[in-house]
Amino acid sequence: MRRLLYAALLLTVSLEAQQRMPAQAFELKAEDPSFWKLFDHNAKLNTMGKDFGFTEGPVWESSGSLLVSDEQKNWIYRLFPDGHRDEIIQFGDPDGNTFDREHRLLVTASVLRAIVRLSPDMKSYDVLADHYNGQRLNSPNDVTLGPDGAIYFTDPTLDLVKGEKQETPFQGVYRLDAKGNVTLLTKDLDQPNGLAFSPDGRFLYIDDTAQKNIRRYRFHNGTLSEGMIFADENVPGKRGVPDGMKTDKKGNLYVTGPGGVWVWSPSGKHLGTVLLPHQPANLTWGGRKNSTLFLTAGHFVYTLETKARGHLSYPTKATRP
Repeated sequence: MRRLLYAALLLTVSLEAQQRMPAQAFELKAEDPSFWKLFDHNAKLNTMGKDFGFTEGPVWESSGSLLVSDEQKNWIYRLFPDGHRDEIIQFGDPDGNTFDREHRLLVTASVLRAIVRLSPDMKSYDVLADHYNGQRLNSPNDVTLGPDGAIYFTDPTLDLVKGEKQETPFQGVYRLDAKGNVTLLTKDLDQPNGLAFSPDGRFLYIDDTAQKNIRRYRFHNGTLSEGMIFADENVPGKRGVPDGMKTDKKGNLYVTGPGGVWVWSPSGKHLGTVLLPHQPANLTWGGRKNSTLFLTAGHFVYTLETKARGHLSYPTKATRP
Protein backbone atom coordinates (compact mmCIF):
# COMPACT_ATOMS: atom_id res chain seq x y z
CA MET A 1 0.00 0.00 0.00
CA ARG A 2 2.66 2.53 1.03
CA ARG A 3 4.83 1.38 -1.86
CA LEU A 4 2.20 2.54 -4.36
CA LEU A 5 1.63 5.82 -2.55
CA TYR A 6 5.31 6.66 -2.56
CA ALA A 7 5.37 5.96 -6.27
CA ALA A 8 2.59 8.47 -6.75
CA LEU A 9 4.46 11.05 -4.70
CA LEU A 10 7.88 10.54 -6.24
CA LEU A 11 6.56 10.06 -9.80
CA THR A 12 9.70 8.20 -10.77
CA VAL A 13 10.21 4.79 -9.18
CA SER A 14 8.12 2.75 -6.78
CA LEU A 15 9.35 1.98 -3.30
CA GLU A 16 9.56 -1.68 -4.29
CA ALA A 17 11.83 -0.72 -7.17
CA GLN A 18 13.88 1.47 -4.84
CA GLN A 19 14.49 -1.52 -2.57
CA ARG A 20 15.80 -3.50 -5.55
CA MET A 21 18.21 -0.73 -6.47
CA PRO A 22 21.87 -1.19 -5.58
CA ALA A 23 22.47 0.18 -2.11
CA GLN A 24 24.24 3.52 -2.01
CA ALA A 25 27.26 3.90 0.23
CA PHE A 26 26.78 5.05 3.80
CA GLU A 27 28.23 8.53 4.21
CA LEU A 28 28.17 11.39 6.69
CA LYS A 29 27.94 14.45 4.48
CA ALA A 30 28.51 17.73 6.33
CA GLU A 31 27.10 21.01 5.03
CA ASP A 32 28.35 22.93 8.06
CA PRO A 33 31.28 22.28 10.45
CA SER A 34 28.89 22.03 13.41
CA PHE A 35 27.63 18.74 11.92
CA TRP A 36 30.75 17.11 13.40
CA LYS A 37 29.65 18.11 16.88
CA LEU A 38 26.81 15.63 16.38
CA PHE A 39 28.61 12.80 14.58
CA ASP A 40 32.06 11.27 14.76
CA HIS A 41 33.97 11.29 11.46
CA ASN A 42 34.54 7.55 11.83
CA ALA A 43 31.02 6.56 12.91
CA LYS A 44 29.88 3.21 11.53
CA LEU A 45 26.42 2.21 10.37
CA ASN A 46 25.28 -1.14 11.74
CA THR A 47 22.42 -3.40 10.65
CA MET A 48 20.22 -4.37 13.60
CA GLY A 49 17.56 -6.23 11.61
CA LYS A 50 16.72 -7.21 8.04
CA ASP A 51 14.25 -9.17 5.89
CA PHE A 52 11.26 -7.09 6.96
CA GLY A 53 8.53 -5.99 4.58
CA PHE A 54 8.51 -2.22 5.19
CA THR A 55 9.73 -0.91 8.55
CA GLU A 56 8.23 2.09 10.33
CA GLY A 57 7.51 3.58 13.76
CA PRO A 58 10.60 2.59 15.80
CA VAL A 59 10.24 2.98 19.58
CA TRP A 60 13.05 2.27 22.04
CA GLU A 61 12.43 0.20 25.15
CA SER A 62 14.67 0.72 28.16
CA SER A 63 15.04 -3.06 28.44
CA GLY A 64 17.31 -2.86 25.39
CA SER A 65 14.93 -3.76 22.56
CA LEU A 66 13.17 -1.87 19.80
CA LEU A 67 9.50 -1.98 18.80
CA VAL A 68 9.08 -1.74 15.03
CA SER A 69 6.03 -1.63 12.77
CA ASP A 70 6.01 -3.62 9.54
CA GLU A 71 3.45 -2.00 7.28
CA GLN A 72 3.66 -4.71 4.65
CA LYS A 73 3.35 -7.72 6.96
CA ASN A 74 0.99 -5.87 9.37
CA TRP A 75 2.95 -6.87 12.48
CA ILE A 76 4.51 -4.96 15.32
CA TYR A 77 7.76 -6.69 16.23
CA ARG A 78 10.14 -6.51 19.16
CA LEU A 79 13.64 -6.43 17.69
CA PHE A 80 16.68 -7.37 19.77
CA PRO A 81 20.33 -6.27 19.34
CA ASP A 82 21.36 -9.70 18.05
CA GLY A 83 18.86 -9.39 15.19
CA HIS A 84 16.17 -11.82 16.26
CA ARG A 85 12.62 -10.57 16.68
CA ASP A 86 9.39 -11.57 18.35
CA GLU A 87 5.92 -11.05 16.92
CA ILE A 88 3.93 -8.78 19.26
CA ILE A 89 0.56 -8.08 17.64
CA GLN A 90 -0.90 -8.01 14.14
CA PHE A 91 -3.50 -5.66 12.68
CA GLY A 92 -4.04 -3.56 9.57
CA ASP A 93 -1.07 -1.40 8.60
CA PRO A 94 0.54 -0.24 11.89
CA ASP A 95 2.63 2.84 11.24
CA GLY A 96 3.76 5.43 13.82
CA ASN A 97 4.25 4.45 17.46
CA THR A 98 4.89 6.16 20.78
CA PHE A 99 4.24 5.55 24.47
CA ASP A 100 1.73 7.40 26.60
CA ARG A 101 2.47 8.60 30.15
CA GLU A 102 1.58 5.16 31.55
CA HIS A 103 3.97 3.50 29.09
CA ARG A 104 1.21 1.97 26.98
CA LEU A 105 1.97 1.81 23.27
CA LEU A 106 0.01 4.16 21.00
CA VAL A 107 -0.19 3.20 17.33
CA THR A 108 -1.53 4.83 14.18
CA ALA A 109 -3.39 2.08 12.31
CA SER A 110 -4.07 3.14 8.74
CA VAL A 111 -6.39 0.31 7.72
CA LEU A 112 -8.42 0.82 10.90
CA ARG A 113 -8.27 4.58 10.25
CA ALA A 114 -7.66 5.03 13.95
CA ILE A 115 -5.37 5.79 16.86
CA VAL A 116 -5.19 2.68 19.02
CA ARG A 117 -3.68 1.93 22.43
CA LEU A 118 -2.26 -1.49 23.21
CA SER A 119 -3.00 -3.24 26.46
CA PRO A 120 -0.14 -3.54 28.98
CA ASP A 121 0.57 -7.10 27.78
CA MET A 122 0.40 -5.89 24.13
CA LYS A 123 -2.00 -8.67 23.17
CA SER A 124 -5.03 -6.50 22.46
CA TYR A 125 -5.89 -2.88 21.74
CA ASP A 126 -8.54 -0.23 22.25
CA VAL A 127 -9.52 2.36 19.65
CA LEU A 128 -8.96 5.83 21.11
CA ALA A 129 -10.08 7.87 18.10
CA ASP A 130 -11.31 7.11 14.59
CA HIS A 131 -13.64 10.05 13.85
CA TYR A 132 -13.57 13.82 13.77
CA ASN A 133 -16.86 15.73 13.73
CA GLY A 134 -18.73 12.51 12.98
CA GLN A 135 -16.58 11.67 9.95
CA ARG A 136 -14.03 8.88 9.74
CA LEU A 137 -10.37 9.83 9.85
CA ASN A 138 -8.31 9.31 6.69
CA SER A 139 -5.25 7.19 7.51
CA PRO A 140 -3.50 8.31 10.71
CA ASN A 141 0.23 8.28 10.09
CA ASP A 142 2.44 9.53 12.92
CA VAL A 143 1.86 10.17 16.60
CA THR A 144 3.72 11.85 19.44
CA LEU A 145 3.11 12.89 23.02
CA GLY A 146 2.87 16.61 23.67
CA PRO A 147 4.41 18.62 26.53
CA ASP A 148 0.88 18.87 27.95
CA GLY A 149 0.46 15.09 28.04
CA ALA A 150 -2.05 15.05 25.16
CA ILE A 151 -1.65 12.91 22.03
CA TYR A 152 -0.84 14.64 18.73
CA PHE A 153 -1.19 12.92 15.37
CA THR A 154 -1.25 13.51 11.63
CA ASP A 155 -3.99 12.27 9.31
CA PRO A 156 -3.01 12.35 5.62
CA THR A 157 -4.55 10.22 2.88
CA LEU A 158 -1.23 8.52 2.13
CA ASP A 159 -2.40 5.08 3.27
CA LEU A 160 -6.12 5.38 2.67
CA VAL A 161 -7.25 1.94 1.52
CA LYS A 162 -8.07 1.81 -2.17
CA GLY A 163 -11.80 1.98 -2.71
CA GLU A 164 -12.57 3.52 0.68
CA LYS A 165 -14.14 6.96 0.77
CA GLN A 166 -12.40 9.98 2.21
CA GLU A 167 -14.96 11.36 4.65
CA THR A 168 -12.94 14.13 6.31
CA PRO A 169 -12.49 16.62 3.43
CA PHE A 170 -8.95 17.64 4.34
CA GLN A 171 -5.70 16.24 5.70
CA GLY A 172 -5.39 17.44 9.29
CA VAL A 173 -3.20 17.49 12.36
CA TYR A 174 -5.03 16.75 15.60
CA ARG A 175 -4.88 16.77 19.38
CA LEU A 176 -6.45 13.92 21.35
CA ASP A 177 -6.99 14.61 25.05
CA ALA A 178 -7.42 12.25 28.00
CA LYS A 179 -11.23 12.42 27.69
CA GLY A 180 -11.17 11.27 24.07
CA ASN A 181 -11.87 14.69 22.55
CA VAL A 182 -10.32 15.19 19.11
CA THR A 183 -9.44 18.79 18.23
CA LEU A 184 -8.26 19.98 14.81
CA LEU A 185 -5.05 21.98 15.06
CA THR A 186 -4.38 22.76 11.41
CA LYS A 187 -5.45 21.65 7.94
CA ASP A 188 -3.04 23.77 5.92
CA LEU A 189 -0.71 20.92 4.88
CA ASP A 190 -1.27 18.83 1.76
CA GLN A 191 -0.08 15.56 3.30
CA PRO A 192 1.01 16.00 6.94
CA ASN A 193 3.28 13.17 7.99
CA GLY A 194 5.98 13.16 10.69
CA LEU A 195 5.78 15.44 13.71
CA ALA A 196 8.00 16.29 16.67
CA PHE A 197 8.14 18.85 19.47
CA SER A 198 11.16 20.97 20.24
CA PRO A 199 12.74 19.90 23.56
CA ASP A 200 11.63 23.15 25.26
CA GLY A 201 8.03 22.58 24.09
CA ARG A 202 7.84 25.94 22.31
CA PHE A 203 7.46 24.57 18.77
CA LEU A 204 5.79 21.73 16.91
CA TYR A 205 7.42 20.60 13.67
CA ILE A 206 5.34 18.85 11.01
CA ASP A 207 6.56 17.76 7.62
CA ASP A 208 4.50 17.76 4.44
CA THR A 209 5.32 14.75 2.28
CA ALA A 210 3.60 16.17 -0.80
CA GLN A 211 5.29 19.58 -0.62
CA LYS A 212 8.58 18.03 0.64
CA ASN A 213 8.99 20.70 3.28
CA ILE A 214 8.90 21.07 7.06
CA ARG A 215 6.57 23.47 8.84
CA ARG A 216 7.14 24.98 12.27
CA TYR A 217 4.32 26.15 14.53
CA ARG A 218 4.45 27.94 17.84
CA PHE A 219 2.86 25.72 20.48
CA HIS A 220 0.52 27.17 23.13
CA ASN A 221 -0.38 24.33 25.47
CA GLY A 222 -2.76 22.68 23.01
CA THR A 223 -3.09 25.18 20.17
CA LEU A 224 -0.85 26.30 17.32
CA SER A 225 -0.02 29.66 15.75
CA GLU A 226 2.54 31.34 13.48
CA GLY A 227 2.90 28.48 11.02
CA MET A 228 5.85 28.88 8.68
CA ILE A 229 8.00 26.88 6.28
CA PHE A 230 11.02 25.97 8.38
CA ALA A 231 13.02 23.92 5.86
CA ASP A 232 12.76 22.42 2.39
CA GLU A 233 13.88 18.97 1.26
CA ASN A 234 12.74 19.16 -2.35
CA VAL A 235 15.53 17.76 -4.52
CA PRO A 236 14.24 17.28 -8.10
CA GLY A 237 14.85 13.78 -9.39
CA LYS A 238 16.06 12.49 -6.02
CA ARG A 239 14.13 9.67 -4.36
CA GLY A 240 12.88 10.13 -0.81
CA VAL A 241 10.52 12.53 0.95
CA PRO A 242 10.23 14.02 4.45
CA ASP A 243 8.63 11.46 6.75
CA GLY A 244 9.75 10.60 10.30
CA MET A 245 11.47 13.19 12.49
CA LYS A 246 12.99 13.62 15.93
CA THR A 247 14.84 16.36 17.84
CA ASP A 248 17.89 16.18 20.05
CA LYS A 249 18.35 17.84 23.43
CA LYS A 250 19.80 20.97 21.80
CA GLY A 251 16.89 21.39 19.43
CA ASN A 252 18.46 20.07 16.23
CA LEU A 253 15.93 18.36 13.97
CA TYR A 254 16.60 15.00 12.28
CA VAL A 255 14.24 14.32 9.35
CA THR A 256 14.17 11.54 6.79
CA GLY A 257 14.48 12.91 3.29
CA PRO A 258 16.06 12.28 -0.10
CA GLY A 259 18.89 9.79 0.34
CA GLY A 260 18.90 9.60 4.10
CA VAL A 261 18.42 11.71 7.23
CA TRP A 262 18.71 15.48 6.96
CA VAL A 263 19.89 17.34 10.05
CA TRP A 264 18.65 20.89 10.65
CA SER A 265 19.70 23.41 13.30
CA PRO A 266 17.02 25.09 15.44
CA SER A 267 17.32 28.12 13.16
CA GLY A 268 16.62 26.08 10.02
CA LYS A 269 20.18 25.65 8.72
CA HIS A 270 20.96 22.41 6.92
CA LEU A 271 23.90 21.02 8.90
CA GLY A 272 24.38 17.83 6.92
CA THR A 273 22.91 14.54 5.76
CA VAL A 274 23.33 10.95 6.89
CA LEU A 275 23.29 9.07 3.58
CA LEU A 276 21.97 5.53 4.01
CA PRO A 277 22.13 2.40 1.84
CA HIS A 278 18.33 2.34 1.57
CA GLN A 279 15.79 5.13 1.83
CA PRO A 280 14.70 5.64 5.47
CA ALA A 281 11.11 6.24 6.53
CA ASN A 282 11.50 6.89 10.25
CA LEU A 283 13.89 7.06 13.19
CA THR A 284 14.10 7.27 16.95
CA TRP A 285 16.60 7.71 19.75
CA GLY A 286 17.64 5.03 22.19
CA GLY A 287 20.54 3.09 23.62
CA ARG A 288 22.92 4.40 26.24
CA LYS A 289 22.08 8.03 27.08
CA ASN A 290 19.69 8.14 24.08
CA SER A 291 22.65 8.76 21.79
CA THR A 292 21.94 5.98 19.28
CA LEU A 293 19.81 6.61 16.21
CA PHE A 294 17.60 3.69 15.21
CA LEU A 295 16.66 4.03 11.54
CA THR A 296 13.92 2.13 9.70
CA ALA A 297 14.64 1.78 5.99
CA GLY A 298 12.49 -0.58 3.94
CA HIS A 299 13.55 -4.15 4.70
CA PHE A 300 16.16 -2.97 7.22
CA VAL A 301 16.67 -1.43 10.64
CA TYR A 302 20.00 0.36 11.10
CA THR A 303 21.76 1.83 14.13
CA LEU A 304 24.18 4.75 14.25
CA GLU A 305 26.03 6.05 17.29
CA THR A 306 26.12 9.85 17.65
CA LYS A 307 27.61 12.52 19.88
CA ALA A 308 24.14 14.00 20.45
CA ARG A 309 21.61 13.27 23.16
CA GLY A 310 18.17 12.54 21.82
CA HIS A 311 14.95 14.10 23.04
CA LEU A 312 12.08 11.67 23.56
CA SER A 313 8.57 12.87 24.39
CA TYR A 314 7.58 9.53 25.88
CA PRO A 315 8.85 7.83 29.06
CA THR A 316 11.55 5.21 28.50
CA LYS A 317 10.68 3.26 31.66
CA ALA A 318 7.31 1.91 32.66
CA THR A 319 5.58 3.99 35.30
CA ARG A 320 2.50 1.82 35.73
CA PRO A 321 2.20 -0.32 38.90
